[in-house]
Amino acid sequence: MGQTSAANLAGANPGKVAQKGNRPIDRQVQELKTRLKAAEAAAEISDQKRSAAEAKVEAQSYPLAGPAKMRKRHWGLIASFVVLVLAPLAAVIFYLATVAEDQYQSTTGFTVRSQDSSSANDLLGGLASFAGSSTASDSDILYEFIQSQEMMEAVDAQIDLRAHYSQHWPSDWAFSIWPEATQEEMIWYWQRIVSISFDSSSGLIEVQALGFDPKTAQAITRAIVAESQTRINALNQQARADAIGYAQADLEEAVEEMKAAREALTRFRTRTRIVDPEADIQGRMGVMNNLQQELATSLIEYDLLRGTVATGDPRLKKAQQRIDVIRQRIDIERQTFTSTNTDTGGVGEDYPSLISEFERLTVDREYSEEAYRAALTGLALARDEASRQSRYLATYINPTRAQEAEYPERFVLSGLVALFLVLGWSILSLIYYSIRDRS
Repeated sequence: MGQTSAANLAGANPGKVAQKGNRPIDRQVQELKTRLKAAEAAAEISDQKRSAAEAKVEAQSYPLAGPAKMRKRHWGLIASFVVLVLAPLAAVIFYLATVAEDQYQSTTGFTVRSQDSSSANDLLGGLASFAGSSTASDSDILYEFIQSQEMMEAVDAQIDLRAHYSQHWPSDWAFSIWPEATQEEMIWYWQRIVSISFDSSSGLIEVQALGFDPKTAQAITRAIVAESQTRINALNQQARADAIGYAQADLEEAVEEMKAAREALTRFRTRTRIVDPEADIQGRMGVMNNLQQELATSLIEYDLLRGTVATGDPRLKKAQQRIDVIRQRIDIERQTFTSTNTDTGGVGEDYPSLISEFERLTVDREYSEEAYRAALTGLALARDEASRQSRYLATYINPTRAQEAEYPERFVLSGLVALFLVLGWSILSLIYYSIRDRS
């Protein structure tokens, strides 16, 4: 019943029912439109703000840079490069190409050897260099000698160095020496034209000499080799003289000591009139033994006579007298060993003191003779050692003679000059711009 009435009402007023159902939808549509308008207004405001911000940024930004132009400082930098780099480099290249004279190089190589080298040194190999050797020290001496004033003067005496190396002065002033150069200036120039390479581990020395012609360069290296050999010979003679001199001094001292010992023994024999106290005492002991035997024989004879003859017999008296004499002689002989009686032959000296003195003098003589023999042996060994340790100069590169001029090294020198000029110019430019930026 109720459902029927509701349907009837709906069928009777359909328009009213539709209006009541569309009211919420219209309201939602209106709200959406309102929100859309608010969003559009907000977007418009944000666009205005963005435009204002972009305008502000554009107002604050710098204007775009225009095309680069050459300024005064750029022209100054280019001018400095030309003046400080290109002009000096062109002058150096021109000098090396047209003015500098050709120089020829002569090379020689040598080392100091010793005759006492043995296979043991070969077995040690490179380990010997850590311990050092006389050959290495001689090479060190030779290395310093070649660079010394003495070597320069010795070579100058054979080859007129000043005349040769000043012949192109003043045209080739960079590679020549002035004619009025002093000895100190010649030494400085000598170290320019003579270069030395030295291997301390092997003792090898290599020398290069420069000259304006091949003959002079070769003559310089030959003179260096000859003077080095002379210096090694002088070192040999000095070492040999030192070694033999010490041994000779020891020998002379031993000879003097032996002479003194023998003279002391001779004075003793002259003073005591005893050649050999040992032989003398043996003779005296023989006399004592004979006296003892005579005493024993006389005592036996006396005992035999006493048993066969009367007490007052003259033979007993004579036998007793013989016995007393023998005993007295024995006492006298015994006293000769300790008394200062001149009967001993010791000229007022007791025999034990004479024997002690003789033994001391004999020991001194024997010691001096042994020292003399040892000194003779030492002298012979010193001479043999000196002859075995003699050093000599072994040349492994004979002085060469150049066929083509290799010096001055024009490309190398030009490159080095260009490098240093560019580096100097770059440093000066950086310093200038640094000061300019700070000011």
